[in-house]
Amino acid sequence: MSGHLDETWPDVGPNSGWLGGTGESWERGPYYLDGLVPLAYLLDDARLKAKAQKYIDWVLDHQAASGMIGPSSNDDWWPRIVMLKVLTQYAELTNDARVIPAMDKYFRYQLQELPRRPLRDWGKFRWQDEVLSVIWLYNRTGSGYLLDLAQILHRQGFDWQAQFADFKYTKRMTEETLKLGEGQGLKDLALSTHGVNNGQAIKTGPVWSLVSGSETDRTAVLQMISELNKYHGLPNGMFSCDEHLAGLDPSQGSELCTVVEYMFSLEHSLAILGDPLLGDRLEVLAFNALPGTLTDDMWAHQYDQQPNQVECSLHRRPWTTNGPESNLFGLEPNFGCCTANYHQGWPKFTNSLFMLSAGHRGPSQETMKDGLVAAVYAPCEVNTVLQGVSVHVVEETGYPFKGTVGITITPAISISFPLQLRIPAWAAGTTITVNGEMMPAPEAGSFARIERTWKANDRVVIAFPMKSRISRWFNNSIAVERGPIVYSYGIGESWVKLRDRGMTADWQIFPTHAWNYALNVDATSPEKSIQVVETEIGEGPFSARSTPVRLKVKARKLTAWRAEDGAANAIPESPVTSDQPEETIELIPYAAAKLRITAFPQCKS
Repeated sequence: MSGHLDETWPDVGPNSGWLGGTGESWERGPYYLDGLVPLAYLLDDARLKAKAQKYIDWVLDHQAASGMIGPSSNDDWWPRIVMLKVLTQYAELTNDARVIPAMDKYFRYQLQELPRRPLRDWGKFRWQDEVLSVIWLYNRTGSGYLLDLAQILHRQGFDWQAQFADFKYTKRMTEETLKLGEGQGLKDLALSTHGVNNGQAIKTGPVWSLVSGSETDRTAVLQMISELNKYHGLPNGMFSCDEHLAGLDPSQGSELCTVVEYMFSLEHSLAILGDPLLGDRLEVLAFNALPGTLTDDMWAHQYDQQPNQVECSLHRRPWTTNGPESNLFGLEPNFGCCTANYHQGWPKFTNSLFMLSAGHRGPSQETMKDGLVAAVYAPCEVNTVLQGVSVHVVEETGYPFKGTVGITITPAISISFPLQLRIPAWAAGTTITVNGEMMPAPEAGSFARIERTWKANDRVVIAFPMKSRISRWFNNSIAVERGPIVYSYGIGESWVKLRDRGMTADWQIFPTHAWNYALNVDATSPEKSIQVVETEIGEGPFSARSTPVRLKVKARKLTAWRAEDGAANAIPESPVTSDQPEETIELIPYAAAKLRITAFPQCKS
């Protein structure tokens, strides 16, 4: 859909307000470009570059004399915040000389305007995204007024750190609680508990620490993640938000916009802090929640996904504030923001696989060298420059399904620099070799550091132990994990087309067999009661047809656990008893199962 959306969806088509037309003129054009630009240049695809260029040229060539950018039909700061993100990426990719002057002119205009026309609603709660662009320009021009602008954005923006320092939203939000029927959807209560706003807010502390230098700001991200997990956490790495914070029940959903914005927040927070736990969380989202809400061919998506998703149909019951189309797969189920926005997920994740470590002075006051960081893992190829030397890196791996990662490093000339490798918290017992020589055992939940003189075709091999494990969730339920993958029971699926939608369609999915299982696993040594079946990795590894890893576990049906109005009822409190015969069932990666149970009751031993 990313490559054809403008051909099939008028909101980003030729009449878009971001192309000078009279069509949609708010956030959808910028949202689409925020993913299309990095995708086009990662793929080096001339057709996609041309699609993006039309919008970029219009924005840069139609800047108002005042400095304002974008359609004149609205003056909302929020969609410009997204377009600024687009322009920074585009400038890095193309060195287009028009971008910096245009951004400078816009920011000078905004600095004068904000006192009389301050941030409101969405912009007020997403101010930290603009600060990223302000810092980006400051690092290139050094203009002092940009720091003044950052301070105004900070003062006018919502105080996310204060909210999470004393977090009061510990229960499922409702329309009545939020007073949506009284027209308060854009008031602070609704916006501060809105899922996408929270996903974007995760990075607030680290981003602001670049201005403040405060250690409290730097570490605020960990407090925010902790509170969201404690009261709204789900086994797929997300917090519930359908569309507002919705509690711990895995039949609640998470909005796709929140998934990709949470990923973007984690990518920046990881880059700023160097905390390996942020990389762990990022991988869980990228390898579970993101592909889990897309069809295998990526021509349709959900607005809301559920870890326990037993039917995708026109029902209303589970959602806090969303409508009955929320978990359909289609072009724009429930609302079109995700249609425009989800494209940023994969390309920005790809751009974050490797990072650079900045040179700085250590305790001995010796200048440390710039280095390379394997921040998250996936097959990739990297061309970069370290200390003026071109370095080529190839990473070959079956990760996240397989535990071996091979990294071949080829500098243009021999060069000394540190290579840092993220060791996930679950990966105790990891081994690392360089050209066959064993390195010191790394600590799980850290970055292993290898500093040496690198020569052409040096080979680093990481072996992560991929042991099955369980985690605890709502009502003491359990989820099964292996590496960064969460495993689900894949319910049989009957896909029923609801309607055609241009080049794609909207779909309902109905279950074809029972799903109400309780697992009989050994909680103290889960790998002993879980059989792992591995095959080769082929095309579409997140598809149920070709997933390379399946798990076999013992289970019993729990007849009292049923669905109501298309949603699984609350999981019975574990441990549970069942008089049904023991069966062996198969678990597949979360993303491969479009109907699934992910959080299970556990049988009493």
